[in-house]
Amino acid sequence: MVLHAERRGRGPRIVLVHGFTQTRRSWGPVADDLSRDHEVVLVDAPGHGGSGEVRADLEDGGRLLADTGGPGTYVGYSMGARLCLHAALAAPDVVQGLVLIGGTAGIDDAAERAARREQDLATAAQLETAGLERFLEGWLAQPLFAGLSADRAGVAERLENTVAGLRSSLELAGTGAQAPLWDRLPGLAMPVLAVAGAQDERFAALADRIASSIGRHAAAALVPDAGHAAHLEQPEAFVALLRAWLGDEAR
Repeated sequence: MVLHAERRGRGPRIVLVHGFTQTRRSWGPVADDLSRDHEVVLVDAPGHGGSGEVRADLEDGGRLLADTGGPGTYVGYSMGARLCLHAALAAPDVVQGLVLIGGTAGIDDAAERAARREQDLATAAQLETAGLERFLEGWLAQPLFAGLSADRAGVAERLENTVAGLRSSLELAGTGAQAPLWDRLPGLAMPVLAVAGAQDERFAALADRIASSIGRHAAAALVPDAGHAAHLEQPEAFVALLRAWLGDEAR
């Protein structure tokens, strides 16, 4: 089994993995720019888009992602970042570079993690009750996405998902279902870039922690004037940051 994916462009491979409720089409101008001189693999995560019938937790999803994307640099946002991190741990020979946007290596505290698990399950039940359109209205109204303009929220492509697929994603691969991976981060040997929006204080701190936990071949970077969805809010600034890092990596 592999995940649904679209391939564009030619050159060094970059695998892009979206966040919860999105699809491969969410990368917009980021994919357009990168595909000028890279092979860009746009993946639909388990439970989303063309992979809507795939049911997978983060560990299985990470392995499926590596099988689908093949050798290259993996760039993931939020849920996609967690999938990319699992792919890097499961297949370090495949994930040659790793970029985590708004990512985390998990919740350390068991009680806090259990509470988040209950929250994820409650959100999944709410999705079932409200239906996809109403759920998305509430989802995008969260303070987390306050900096995301309507034209970059990608509501039309989010509506291509299904209630069943998104519910399975929440239940199997939500943040509460993620085992903490912090003690495994020092074992990552590929170059890593942890990215957050400068206005997203929580994930900016997590980006610093990820980079410091991995060591000298990892770095943290902030996208100015951006919140959680930094690559959507400030795509040009994000691409400039990513390209600079890719150039450093090549040297």
